[in-house]
Amino acid sequence: MASTAEQMRAWTGPALLTYGFRPFFLFAGLWAGLAMALWVPMLAGHLELPTAFDPVSWHAHELLFGYLGAVVAGFLLTAVPNWTGRLPIVGWPLAGLAGLWLAGRLAVFFSAALSPLIVALIDLACLIVLAGVIAREIVAGQNWRNLIVLAMLLVLTIGNAVFHWEAASGAYAAQGLGLRIGLAAGIMMITVIGGRIVPSFTRNWLVREGDPARPSAVGPFDKAAILLTLFVLCAWVVMPERAVTGGGLILAGVVQAVRLGRWAGWRTGTEPLVWILHVGYGFVPLGSLAIGVSILIPDLLQLAAAQHLWMAGAIGVMTVAVMTRATLGHTGRALTAGKGTGAVYLALILSVLARMLAGFLPDMAAGLYSLAGGLWLLAFLGFAILYGPLLLLPKPVR
Repeated sequence: MASTAEQMRAWTGPALLTYGFRPFFLFAGLWAGLAMALWVPMLAGHLELPTAFDPVSWHAHELLFGYLGAVVAGFLLTAVPNWTGRLPIVGWPLAGLAGLWLAGRLAVFFSAALSPLIVALIDLACLIVLAGVIAREIVAGQNWRNLIVLAMLLVLTIGNAVFHWEAASGAYAAQGLGLRIGLAAGIMMITVIGGRIVPSFTRNWLVREGDPARPSAVGPFDKAAILLTLFVLCAWVVMPERAVTGGGLILAGVVQAVRLGRWAGWRTGTEPLVWILHVGYGFVPLGSLAIGVSILIPDLLQLAAAQHLWMAGAIGVMTVAVMTRATLGHTGRALTAGKGTGAVYLALILSVLARMLAGFLPDMAAGLYSLAGGLWLLAFLGFAILYGPLLLLPKPVR
């Protein structure tokens, strides 16, 4: 059997199709920027898209299931071969999977001219095929530990299907059951996978720098934090307005904050590529606390603003942190962030904070929305400029 390197060398087509992270990270970054460039004039009433979704639901869907779906595909198609010891998908099969994702974006974009069932089937195709591929690899490699990752991917797919059903039935899908299912799946992915990579990458960097500090080893506390978060997220999905849910979210937020504090993130301030992982994970407890407060004291904080700490904060920041690090590592570059990458991180964090602030200052909300959207667009434009060439060009020969 050919090795991974031999299989890649045998592919004579575009470098974009030599590894799963390449097309999906590139498409994710471009789509995150383009979708925001369309969303800002839509919000202001200056643009109308040929989609059957209402503007806010289109925006929410394309961030949660479009953008996140691409990042998850790129991450899993890159990580699973390492987990299972099996060969990665390259070449035309990879192009076909990326094509399904693109078809989904087009179907949702032009959904006003299509049957809702056809739109849903086209959009769900990429996640369904991806789940099948990941299931095959995990079973073939007998990598049972990562069945939980497959389960979370299936939950994300179910959330997308429910979102389509709600949108087709005329419901406000942007605050519906499908969005909560999908968002809960995304937060659990960060809780589980982030809980592996953040302390691991932090430990590696501290060792390299000669710093004696170490993240706490994974143990019963981490398992308890994961189970508590899972239980609370399930409660939030099925009864999002109950006081007990709000209290549970606040408790989970505190526990997640303690978990993050055990990973020695304060020792990583000189390397943006590491501290951004801690910041991205930090939006998990912040979002949990904020949504809990918005349930218990709705007059203090709008739910939509609180949810953005998860949507744009935890998901947006953590995915960019992973995409930048993985791109550098898998294209043979040094694992250190330059000033440009630091600027991308800063713009993204400020975008999240501006959107959050709009929830406290309704009189200034319109301006803060525009500011948040502009900073988000700037961050992903920067990502495309800095990392697009790395994703498109072959890995340098050493």
